[in-house]
Amino acid sequence: MTRMINCIKLQKEAEGLASPPYPGELGMRIYNEISAAAWDQWLAHQTMLINEYRLSLIDPKSKTFLIDEMKKFLFGQGSEKPAGFTEENK
Repeated sequence: MTRMINCIKLQKEAEGLASPPYPGELGMRIYNEISAAAWDQWLAHQTMLINEYRLSLIDPKSKTFLIDEMKKFLFGQGSEKPAGFTEENK
């Protein structure tokens, strides 16, 4: 049976994630409060950030940046798109 949660990102009841997508306390918060659909939105946004900023996932500064952006995107006011980004750049 599908696990339903009240998604704080989408502001509605939606299907939850099958397991925590991130380790530790943050992963459990995402699992309990973020829907699978909202997580998919984050993954698309994260991919855009990685490509536009040419981030290296082995760089600790890039990892810290992505974690901060993930928190803003999922729990805050949202993560900003890079300056000059348009959908045509996808």
